[in-house]
Amino acid sequence: PYNKMLRRFAGDLVALRCNSCLCGVLSSRRQLHARAQSAAASLVGRDFLCLKDFTADELKHLLWVSCDLKTRIRDKGEILRPLEGKTLGMIFEKRSTRTRVSTEMAMAILGGHAAFLTRDDIHLGTNESLKDTANVLSRLVDVLVARVYRHSDLDELALHSSIPIINGLSEVYHPLQILADLQTIQERFGQLRDLTVSWVGDGNNVLHSLMIGCTKLGMHMRAATPKGYEPIPKVIEKAKAFGKESGGSLYLTDDPRDAVCGAQCIVTDTWISMGQEEESKQRIKAFEGYQVTPQLCEIASRDWCFLHCLPRHQEEVNDEVFYSDRSLVFPEAENRKWTVMVRLKHQF
Repeated sequence: PYNKMLRRFAGDLVALRCNSCLCGVLSSRRQLHARAQSAAASLVGRDFLCLKDFTADELKHLLWVSCDLKTRIRDKGEILRPLEGKTLGMIFEKRSTRTRVSTEMAMAILGGHAAFLTRDDIHLGTNESLKDTANVLSRLVDVLVARVYRHSDLDELALHSSIPIINGLSEVYHPLQILADLQTIQERFGQLRDLTVSWVGDGNNVLHSLMIGCTKLGMHMRAATPKGYEPIPKVIEKAKAFGKESGGSLYLTDDPRDAVCGAQCIVTDTWISMGQEEESKQRIKAFEGYQVTPQLCEIASRDWCFLHCLPRHQEEVNDEVFYSDRSLVFPEAENRKWTVMVRLKHQF
């Protein structure tokens, strides 16, 4: 009888433990579902000017839905038309391949229509004030993507618009590009947290957004830029603060080998951005030793990969890396479509 009682007691403990585990799993799932619903709801109708304005949960939700849309539309052939009857205005002061095509295709695939405006069609703040442009376009389209020279123009458009403004690129930030980069890294490694991303190149708008995106999501960002070409101080300060909150980190150096050591992902970009053409000779000289080569990548993590937002020039990365199996530049370019698609979808 004693042994029988022990066996019954042990069985009750196992059952209790199993029920407890099941309750814990269900509770965790409910919490995750509630967080996802909250993140989705919070994204509706919001400007998308900089990643700093979004929580880690919101960024994770965007990446999750982007991957889901990619699977359903590209791989399974589903037809989704949530943006039927919606219109998108596109103001592009700077030329573009990936931003323009990915945005127009994303809008069309989801059933909406995009109207493209170049500098010949609209001169921000020249023939018409930014305030008046914002008021007019707010009555003609549902969302506006603006690719501009000055970030302050985006801020002013957002201030006077009654529709969401999406940053297609400014001289300070390029958030749409970094969503695509993060999705590409996540697809490669299955996660983002605790990964180390290395930047070798200019302290430009892409680096600024990458610093913020990585540190928001608990990643470790190591950036090498030549002296005099560092990221701007206010972005450094924000990224370091985000890293403290998330468990991520930011490390800055002027030595490419120092930045690349142990990194899972190596990223670079053009050394000469649009509007900097007159500085070409000076910049190419300043960036000597910053080309991404197999020799540089030898000290990275064993499973390293390479990203470049394109267009690419030979001095930034050689063919041996750019066209290697480690290079994810073309999947990265494709992901521009899926990440801008989710941002458009979540505006309504």
